[in-house]
Amino acid sequence: MADQTICPKFESALNIINKRWTGLIIFQLLEGAQRFSTIEATIGISGRVLSERLKDLEKQGIVKRHVYDETPVRIEYDLTEKGMALKPVLESIQEWADGWMEIEKQSFV
Repeated sequence: MADQTICPKFESALNIINKRWTGLIIFQLLEGAQRFSTIEATIGISGRVLSERLKDLEKQGIVKRHVYDETPVRIEYDLTEKGMALKPVLESIQEWADGWMEIEKQSFV
């Protein structure tokens, strides 16, 4: 067992999901196409960080951006087939979290 190394593809996949907010963005988009402002408000992420993460996910082929020729312009984000393939992974993490994770109590000072 000591001679085994982590598969580079596995490591790359974890690096994508482990990036702060990325897993939550993907999980949110499992519900379907959404506007930037909806994702931002639901997750509680700053617009700057959300923009960076969405661009990165687009580059990875996980998220697609739809621009609708309307006035005002409407832009929605949706998961690609590659992104939807993460659904069972994220559902398994949710199931594990439901069974094993405790919600940390917030202390207000």
